[in-house]
Amino acid sequence: MPRMIYDHTKNVLEKVSFDVKLFIKELRKALKVLLPYELEHLKKWLLFFTSEKPELKQCISIVEI
Repeated sequence: MPRMIYDHTKNVLEKVSFDVKLFIKELRKALKVLLPYELEHLKKWLLFFTSEKPELKQCISIVEI
């Protein structure tokens, strides 16, 4: 059974993307609960998602820590 936390994380990040500080806060929460392979998927998704939202580009570096 797939873990639903990854999908939930993406949904939350999409909803809070209007505020960079809130986006970073939720992204840091996700780093604590996602499995390593889910983090890899999240990085790819972030690259795609932030391509349309340049103000969030800085957040990609958080995932690589």
